Amino acid sequence: MKRILVLLFLVLCYTNPSVAQLKKVTLEEIWSSNFSPERLESIRSMNNGNQYTLLKSNPNNLFSAIEKYDYTSLQRIETIVSTEDNSDIPYFTTYLFSEEESAIILGTQVEKVYRRSTKGIYYTYDLANKQLKQISDQKIQEPSFSPDGTKIAYVYRNNLYVFDRITSNRTQLTFDGLENNIINGIADWVYEEEFYLVRAFEWNSDGTKLAFLKFDESEVPVFSMDRYGEDLYPSQTVFKYPKAGETNAKVSLQIYDLVTENMDLVSLDSPYYIPRLEWRNNPDDLSIHSINRHQNHLKLWSYNVLTKKLSLLHEETDKAYLKIKDDLTFLPDDRFIWSSEKDGYNHLYLYSKEGELLNQITSGAWEVTKYYGYNPETSVLFFQSTENGSINRDVYSITLKGKKKKRLSSKSGTNSADFSSNFSFFINTYSSANTPPIATLNSADNGEEINVILDNALLRTKLLSYEISPKEFSTLSVNGNDLNMWMIKPKNFDPKKKYPLLMVQYSGPGSQRVANKWNNDNDYWFQMLASNDYIVACIDGRGTGFKGRDFKKVTYKELGKYEVEDQIKAAEELSKLAYIDEQRTGIWGWSYGGFMSTNCLLKGNETFEMAIAVAPVTSWRFYDTVYTERFMQTPQENPSGYDENSPLNYPELLKGKYLLVHGSGDDNVHVQNSMRMVEALVQANKAFDWAIYPDKDHGIYGGNTKLHLYTKMTNFIMKNL
Repeated sequence: MKRILVLLFLVLCYTNPSVAQLKKVTLEEIWSSNFSPERLESIRSMNNGNQYTLLKSNPNNLFSAIEKYDYTSLQRIETIVSTEDNSDIPYFTTYLFSEEESAIILGTQVEKVYRRSTKGIYYTYDLANKQLKQISDQKIQEPSFSPDGTKIAYVYRNNLYVFDRITSNRTQLTFDGLENNIINGIADWVYEEEFYLVRAFEWNSDGTKLAFLKFDESEVPVFSMDRYGEDLYPSQTVFKYPKAGETNAKVSLQIYDLVTENMDLVSLDSPYYIPRLEWRNNPDDLSIHSINRHQNHLKLWSYNVLTKKLSLLHEETDKAYLKIKDDLTFLPDDRFIWSSEKDGYNHLYLYSKEGELLNQITSGAWEVTKYYGYNPETSVLFFQSTENGSINRDVYSITLKGKKKKRLSSKSGTNSADFSSNFSFFINTYSSANTPPIATLNSADNGEEINVILDNALLRTKLLSYEISPKEFSTLSVNGNDLNMWMIKPKNFDPKKKYPLLMVQYSGPGSQRVANKWNNDNDYWFQMLASNDYIVACIDGRGTGFKGRDFKKVTYKELGKYEVEDQIKAAEELSKLAYIDEQRTGIWGWSYGGFMSTNCLLKGNETFEMAIAVAPVTSWRFYDTVYTERFMQTPQENPSGYDENSPLNYPELLKGKYLLVHGSGDDNVHVQNSMRMVEALVQANKAFDWAIYPDKDHGIYGGNTKLHLYTKMTNFIMKNL
């Protein structure tokens, strides 16, 4: 009988993770994607609103296909195009339908240029006659259909071209494009990085005109990076990068008429940046965003190409700064929807076609975080917001008059929507800090769930056998504010023990790290640290987003001051907890977070014993114009703001253990930042650890790079904290 009971106990231990010994997450498992959740592939709604397409691909056997599915049944209806069905079609990784869905652009051999830009070999495929045509023999950028689908505009070597799908003729529209000098139709580095603009040309509604931006970079200072590679001699990457206070590209707006073949220069009222172009419903009316260098005075213009008349539709000012968004929507009658923080929170507004305010659509002490679109048949628009708490996101609908608001999502956490083209359905992707993504098909009318598309049941089951601790959300009273916080404790947490504390953060303007959503691989790293008896905590201090304009913009002209004060004070408050070892407090961050962790270790040298900084900014004088001057003005105007919070200026304050990491090929936060920090610490005779990853960019990835980096950081933490 005793033997039977022992065997029964062993069986229960094996099958019940709560009794059996749970496994610890390992770095090898994290970076081999063992815990990656299943995510819904990017879907594209068909014009009929009842069907959508997915790209299916397998790079191992060079198979790719575009497949059509039904929204309600989720069943595959047909394969639209496939490399298996047509041997002439090369393996493709991107696709784009023409407006009327009669043709597709297929992207092959696509390679990255900078963070958002790519170039590749592109083909056009006619669905009616199954004809495949190569748009260009060379790698091109941003091919885009004309509205009728007969033409494709693209950029090659900084010049704008048009390819005629019917005749196969290629017409070159500009001839002065030159690397590191003149760019036509593609944004320069800083517009791409900070305004999220890559394609800088737009077709009008009848396909007779192309509006595009020309960037004159001739006076922008050059930045260069060595590339070590595998050759005998290193090569160099050279590009124009305007650092804070330096000369930006001169940007002009031009319009090419494909009928008359005339090129017109549009004279704007002293614009400094032109971050957005959008044609209105009338094919002769173009809307233009312009903003001054301080980015606190935004103008929305309307330009008529026939009369050459330029009129001001709307303008907005702010004592601090304004950020360019993509919420502008022109309704069929040319009224337009616009988002603004002018009442203290980001909300949606309706304006007449002449720019007169008609009404505020949304309001309240919460933020609209995403605008999804407008259904002209029902006069209802759809958006995502923080109304259910700043760490949560929900999907809502509301009328143009701001009436009949409905919450369409039902679970507390982060909900995001992908609507069908006629706004009949939406795919809701839900997750929370402790729930992997779940995708469902829902009715856009009332949010009713129709089908479950994916639920990550396999991942949830797998994680049951690992030491996974829940994220605990709370607020922490710091410097007169209740700051959002999460904490991960060891699975076998004992409140009578003392644990070392690792604080993680980013802290950049408008950012958020304390969010009720399923995050990325760093969360598994935090779980691994927790399983080794560390407590990991994250606090979003002043300057972060989604708690209103004033909370976010308090850091204006003082990046690295209030955010650092909040992290230091938060560490002090957490150290008062009975289960925190106040002599073992560390902080970690990447990019802006690395700037923060470095400053915290120096300015908070009585509070923090250890810090890791990955790819940090060490002086905002080294960073680009658009981002830095938005928050700091120029170094010439605000020298104290730049220097008093730069860790380069007080390396002698270092007392704790410091690890500094950078990729030598970082085109965003240049390795210059870390090299200057190294020199400052050397001259202050301070001991520290550092690592440079050759040719790696701001993400520091590729092959075993991430595994190596996180192994180094883990060992550093376990040795020094």
